[in-house]
Amino acid sequence: MSDINIKITDREGVTHEVVAPTDMSMNLMEIIRSYELAEEGTIGVCGGMAMCASCQVYVINDPGLEPMGDEEDAMLGEAFHVEANSRLGCQLHIVSEMEGLEVEIAPYP
Repeated sequence: MSDINIKITDREGVTHEVVAPTDMSMNLMEIIRSYELAEEGTIGVCGGMAMCASCQVYVINDPGLEPMGDEEDAMLGEAFHVEANSRLGCQLHIVSEMEGLEVEIAPYP
């Protein structure tokens, strides 16, 4: 089993240092939900299908994330509060290369 350390700043500005497993096929949205870092019903509304942008995060420290795919890029093109460093948490699958990732959860529309 291999875990990584991620810093997640919630919508109130509080930074949480969390441990995320790399062997459970989880994504960042699921980690945020499992640690209850966003109010129920305000994150992962579409179930992680890249169709709602409720799991949008701002990447503060990128240790080497996979490039953005077409579906993620298209959804962010329609989302609110998008910044140059925006990504969808549901599209960021937890892998060991993400050690040291720092993100801030974007405001909920």
